[in-house]
Amino acid sequence: MVDPLNAWWAQQLVLCDWAFTPHPTVVDAEAAEQRLVELKVASRGALAGQLLDSLSPKANAEMLLSALELTALAGAAGWLSEARARAWVWQLVLRITREYSDLEHWLKALRRARNARGWLEGDDGFMHTCEALEALEYEGEGVTWERLIEWLAHAGKVPTLWPDATDQQCWRACALLRPVVVYPAGDKDWPEAFEWLNQVWQIQSRDELVTALLWLGAQGDRQRWDIEADMLVSLDDSQRILWRENMPSQDPHSPVLYGFVTQGEPLEWAAWDWLRLVELAWAGACCGWLSQQEADGFAAHAVDLLGRRYHDWHAVLKAFQRGQSLFEGKDLRHKTAPRHDILLKDPLSPWHLSLADLLDTTSREASRDALRAWRRDPGHWLLALAGVREPDLMLRQANPGGPVPEARRADAAEYLQETLGLHAEEGARSLARYWLPAQAHHLNQLAADAAHGALPASHTLFGDPVPDDLRQRNALKGVSRHAATIHMAEKFAFYLHMSKDSGLFEATELDQFVASLRSCLCRFYPDARRLLEAWLAWETCLPELDEASLIQELQWHLQDPGSIFHWLDWHPDDWQEPGARPSLSHFTAMALVGPLNTAVWSEPQPESERECQAIREWVDGHYGLHGATEMKEFLAFMLESGDRQEYQINYAPYTLNRERLEAEIAIMESGDCLDEERHHLLRLCRVRDNEDQCNDVDMAAWDVAQLVDLTIAGRQLGWLSATEFAAQLEKAHALAANHYAGWEDYARGMYAGFSFFMGETPERESFLAGFRQALIAWLSGAPPLAGAWTSLDFPGAKPRHFAPLHIDTLPGDFRTLH
Repeated sequence: MVDPLNAWWAQQLVLCDWAFTPHPTVVDAEAAEQRLVELKVASRGALAGQLLDSLSPKANAEMLLSALELTALAGAAGWLSEARARAWVWQLVLRITREYSDLEHWLKALRRARNARGWLEGDDGFMHTCEALEALEYEGEGVTWERLIEWLAHAGKVPTLWPDATDQQCWRACALLRPVVVYPAGDKDWPEAFEWLNQVWQIQSRDELVTALLWLGAQGDRQRWDIEADMLVSLDDSQRILWRENMPSQDPHSPVLYGFVTQGEPLEWAAWDWLRLVELAWAGACCGWLSQQEADGFAAHAVDLLGRRYHDWHAVLKAFQRGQSLFEGKDLRHKTAPRHDILLKDPLSPWHLSLADLLDTTSREASRDALRAWRRDPGHWLLALAGVREPDLMLRQANPGGPVPEARRADAAEYLQETLGLHAEEGARSLARYWLPAQAHHLNQLAADAAHGALPASHTLFGDPVPDDLRQRNALKGVSRHAATIHMAEKFAFYLHMSKDSGLFEATELDQFVASLRSCLCRFYPDARRLLEAWLAWETCLPELDEASLIQELQWHLQDPGSIFHWLDWHPDDWQEPGARPSLSHFTAMALVGPLNTAVWSEPQPESERECQAIREWVDGHYGLHGATEMKEFLAFMLESGDRQEYQINYAPYTLNRERLEAEIAIMESGDCLDEERHHLLRLCRVRDNEDQCNDVDMAAWDVAQLVDLTIAGRQLGWLSATEFAAQLEKAHALAANHYAGWEDYARGMYAGFSFFMGETPERESFLAGFRQALIAWLSGAPPLAGAWTSLDFPGAKPRHFAPLHIDTLPGDFRTLH
């Protein structure tokens, strides 16, 4: 039985110099492919573009006839399946019969198109063919127009023109850049894909392709533009003009971006990245660097992101044009292509299916699982965290632990040495010193107290804190619902990343740190949003004055659905941390060192030989200690006697006999004094003047602070074992509890001891002023990271703090909610 559609199609192909055949697609495949090349349709991708363009309302009769021929040739060459070729012919014939009332009008339209183009040699045959078809129509032979109309009326639903299985519809998003007419991808779709990837993207391997795909999804060009746009919006007119005058000449997007902001254009262009992501995934499938399943996952991911940002295809196209304008450095918003109207308006367009309907639940979840699988390696966590400070790291996503250029390795090594004082011989384990769990506990506690109005008084017995520091402390009230670990963990992550890049340390040990970092952050924060919100809150509250603010970058990661943070594998391994977590009592004991040294936020561990050399010099220079035995003996002396005993024996009696004190001072002042005698004279004068209340205050705090300071040094030198270190801390804890009731009394005693036992120096007043200012900070918590006293109960004192609502606190606090 004759198929009316195929027969009429075959009749029209005679107009293209074809011999009549009842089955237009049953011709020699090699000859068909050669003819397609002659027609400048060298691939199935080019064919898809031609077929899509044939849907234009401006397509004349000759273009429609050409589409009929291309469809036949593609079917014969195997580029289109029989069903897909028939679908296209069906739609083309439907359009022809709608626009032309009968065969006569159709042929007249073809002749007019030929006239408009200009007749060429051989066109006489075309005229004869038209006459022959008209004769057949008149005689009722073949498939007449009337019979064709009747068949179309009863043929039922027209097959779809585009891949329409639920797991294939995501490729419709590629229609603007690279229409996809057949699925799956094959070598006929895009033979030039390798060359295109190399020339346009400088991609020459699968790893580079995967990196580009992940980069487009997670960052692309849009991050920089978004952040610059937000900055421009925040400026006034004069500041914007100054920015425009000073913009780098190598940034072609800057003038366009300035125009967008000043003209009130929507500052949205993510579609520029995400539509290119689909195109790049198709290229990967066509050249074989991606399996079809992998390419499907990336395309579906792009569609998922588009659906989260845009409500329809019109918004997608406008955003793409804005992005293209920025990329090319010229305003292309009003440059419309015929394909735009086809995609947005034609009912046969691949975009006729709404953006929301491109993915079903199964496809969407499969793409999300696939994206997280790409980032299952903990190294992606490190990239994400360090990449906030260094956005270019997003260009290393395919292989986060891969080799780095020598220049980068040298820069990383220099950073570690110059900024952190970290050297290769110290080993990877030395990084543990930068994991500061006690600092997170301290900040959580301060924030909880601030939320309940229970912060310590701003006025201390040594004076008032700097107003800016006090405002920063009081602002902690607003971050109490955010766990504080990320504030120090992100810095640890950056140091860890630089350590990996430097090549100075054993990679296996560094990888263990990375896995531990992911494990604890997954436990402290249930998802990416909570982590980013916490990071942003603490970054806003505690900015680093000597570092660029990360606020804009963090806001961007929160708002952009493609950000790498939202696609990390959020599954903790067995509980582990990069460094030891001290108990609350040990942290309290270590805090007794006060401003005598920098705040201690983690338990000390034996240090490298390089660090030990500096510590040994300090211990020798200040205390004359040369080994573990001498250290332990001296610590025992400090516990039992210390400097406080010297005061009690050599100076306290003078407070009971003023005349003898005056006489002793007069005798010593009348002659020359050796250094030791000079120190004694200075102390006698301080007793006489009761300087800094040395005669009224218990100065045991001075011994406790030195005891803790030396105990920490002893542990770092390896002169104390972990058990001995803990025992010394417990003794210091008990000694402080026996002598004082609270931190203020302890601070008074420490200051009196610092003042009384200070040697002769012209900088005495400067030292005392600096120590007072430090004590103000430690007592008031302003600034919050000056020291830990404000978050800790003094040894032996009743608990006074409110419980933090987070689990990243120290063990031993029975009020912590777990």
